[in-house]
Amino acid sequence: MTTQQGLEDRAVSRALTHQTYAWVLFALSIGLLLSDYMSRQVLNAVFPLLRHDWGLSDAQLGTLSGVVAVMVGLLTFPLSLAADRFGRVRSIVAMALVWSLATMACGLATSYGQMVAARIFVGVGEAAYGSVGAAVLFSIFPPQLRATIGGAFLAGGVFGSVLGIALGAHIAAAFGWRWAFQVMAGVGVMLALVYFAIARPEQDRAPARHVARAPHAAEALRRLGALLFSAPSVIFAYIGSGLQFFVAGAFVAWLPSYLNRFYGMAPARAGSVAAIFILSGGIGMITCSILADRASRVTRTRKISLAVGFCLSSFAAFTAAFLLSPGPAQLILLAIAMFFSAGVGGTAGAVVVNCTDAAIHATALATLTLANNFLGLAPGPIITGIIADHANLAVALQIAPLASLGAAVAFWFCRRHYDRDHERIAGAA
Repeated sequence: MTTQQGLEDRAVSRALTHQTYAWVLFALSIGLLLSDYMSRQVLNAVFPLLRHDWGLSDAQLGTLSGVVAVMVGLLTFPLSLAADRFGRVRSIVAMALVWSLATMACGLATSYGQMVAARIFVGVGEAAYGSVGAAVLFSIFPPQLRATIGGAFLAGGVFGSVLGIALGAHIAAAFGWRWAFQVMAGVGVMLALVYFAIARPEQDRAPARHVARAPHAAEALRRLGALLFSAPSVIFAYIGSGLQFFVAGAFVAWLPSYLNRFYGMAPARAGSVAAIFILSGGIGMITCSILADRASRVTRTRKISLAVGFCLSSFAAFTAAFLLSPGPAQLILLAIAMFFSAGVGGTAGAVVVNCTDAAIHATALATLTLANNFLGLAPGPIITGIIADHANLAVALQIAPLASLGAAVAFWFCRRHYDRDHERIAGAA
């Protein structure tokens, strides 16, 4: 009896210890994501100072910002694959040190060329953190929390962007623009070292070596592609998430301009008000993910049904907003629409992780990131801008939410295949 009680006590102790460790690592991972986006967005806060000190054009300033996104798009997939093979924790620490030291180099740059080179390495460091960091978290939390964890992790990027701009502006005003970069770099280095000290070796294992052992590169890629795209529910999750982020990306990019042109707000005030809407999107991402996890406790597919509902809710709220003239009612509807605009993020991540082999979770999440960027975040602002040039911005923002209907259809098909794909992966495991 005593022995049995001792075994039960030790089991409870191990469970509590693991739970504490999981939430500590979650906090550190969110901290690193905040550092990631703070390092990326602090540049935007010091645009006026760089323009004054170096005489840069808007095109040059835009290049400094855009080159990071280019590197992220190019390197997300290969670096995530490397992390799956060589170890996720070591890769995360290396990434954080690269983007932090590159941010420090931005603060030390004495010419435009040096700043461009430093920003390229910021992009190299940040390219795969979102997918690899999420893969580590998914490996230590139970499946019933995956949408919540994924949504909260993605929302960290939203809050990091706002913090990077706000803190960067205040630090630059008080101490100069170079110190804004140095403070962001210091935060990243500190968090990377703490992460390395706390993360356990089992999170650094590389279970995907069976993919890399193929005799030829073409065969290895074929096997990897089969693992990434064998489940229809995963393919539809890629598509649905990308289309919904088309809407979110369009409104994040163009809301400040809309507020400036149609509400007569000064650029600074328009940016501050737009930040409130962006925060609404981050809060919505977390809340919708929690709701999805709770719904899935009854039936697995309910979280995907909710994703369909989130897409349709954002479409309805955006459409209703632009049927009204500018005013308080329209702003309220826009806030509601932004709340739902990225609500599918956690659910999409959970579907991808639940229906792919654990050995390639970082790579699968990188594929989701590519879909979000190349179907959504990149073309959303561009296509909306093209339509605005031919009509006006209000018309363009009325058209952009139509992508949510395509996203709803994709998630509906995802729901039809999800149970079968989930059971196949569970059976293989």
